[in-house]
Amino acid sequence: MNTTLPTDARQRILDAAAQVIGRKGFAAVGLNEVLLLAKVPKGSFYHYFSSKDAFGQALLESYFQNYLAEMDQIFEAPAQTEREKLEKYWQRWLENQSLHHDFGKCLVVKLGAELADLSEPMRLALDQGTAKVIQRIGAALSRGLDDGSFRLTDPPSHVALRLYQLWLGASVMTKITRTTAPFDEAISATRHVLNHS
Repeated sequence: MNTTLPTDARQRILDAAAQVIGRKGFAAVGLNEVLLLAKVPKGSFYHYFSSKDAFGQALLESYFQNYLAEMDQIFEAPAQTEREKLEKYWQRWLENQSLHHDFGKCLVVKLGAELADLSEPMRLALDQGTAKVIQRIGAALSRGLDDGSFRLTDPPSHVALRLYQLWLGASVMTKITRTTAPFDEAISATRHVLNHS
């Protein structure tokens, strides 16, 4: 008996959804479009997800799992200071949200406001996922204090929250203005906060 096929089909649905919903938003995308892209039969959707809300929750959980794995890869790189690792993280953020890509690579930026008002399970998935991102930034900031990469005047957990909010806001403003100026400001403000401008 092949036990990998259902998981593969479920993941194909989630991967296809991340592409389509990342461009269009959650409410604007029909399940048929996602299933067609995933090459999964239309009738099998509810075999993998009990409802569209459960599907949205699973989509966000899958997104954060991948995002956190990428963060871990950056922050676990050997022979780099925490400052260098954080700069690489922000650079990756900038590249993923730049004007040269489809806006929507970050599902938090694309879907945050829409899904937080649409569904409590999806809001909780967003809240839990972003909390883990902020925790990882805070841990990197703590390690950076230890290795002397930078100085902080506030606790690392507070600085991590402020920096994450700064970069989310810059991502939204970049979408609105269609310029990179918000990211230029975010980089400058981040360097100021970390006292290494």
